[in-house]
Amino acid sequence: MTGDNDRGEWLFARPFVFVRGVASLDGLPEGDRPEVAFIGRSNCGKSSFLNGLTGRRKLAIVSVTPGRTRQLNYFAPEIDKPALYMVDMPGYGHARAGREEVRRWTSLSRTYVQGRASLVRIFLLVDARRGIMNVDRSFMEMMDEVAVSFQLVLTKIDCLKTGELEARLEEVGAELLCHGAAHPEVLATSGRTGAGMDEARREVATLANLEVMGYNPHSGLTG
Repeated sequence: MTGDNDRGEWLFARPFVFVRGVASLDGLPEGDRPEVAFIGRSNCGKSSFLNGLTGRRKLAIVSVTPGRTRQLNYFAPEIDKPALYMVDMPGYGHARAGREEVRRWTSLSRTYVQGRASLVRIFLLVDARRGIMNVDRSFMEMMDEVAVSFQLVLTKIDCLKTGELEARLEEVGAELLCHGAAHPEVLATSGRTGAGMDEARREVATLANLEVMGYNPHSGLTG
């Protein structure tokens, strides 16, 4: 696993920057690189996770107001090479917005997931304190239907005791066995303490086209 960890360290040593916000499908960038997307129930800790993943305090704005992300927000390494897009998707579930606006961005997310050929994996964020909820299950079922790979990420694990975390991991792992599109490994993370972020970076980096950025596993982590 050392090589994959090196890829993660190498990729995230570079700053990630905001590329564009997409409010309709005609605003999507060219699908010239792998895309990984991040989604979860509103207020699941997605912004804190993305900030911790990239080491940027304000890459994604942390808010106590559920439903703050209302478009597809694209981020990429600060280099002019088609290596990777990371896409921050609107949360689902409770949101302080009008019904029509919620319907619009829900439709945008669903169509994006079903039709984006360059989307290689979705990271589904779940609050570790609550576990998988019915709104998460609905999304997981849709991923099974459209055969899009998703990987479950538990957030806020610092809020659980060791025994509670072990029980939660066993619980969600058993449920994922019923989903054909689910990645077998569950990531357990905390945006506050940084726990699990190295593993998350490793997973993202295995999906990126690092070679176009000049990555060489035999030449160390410089470049």
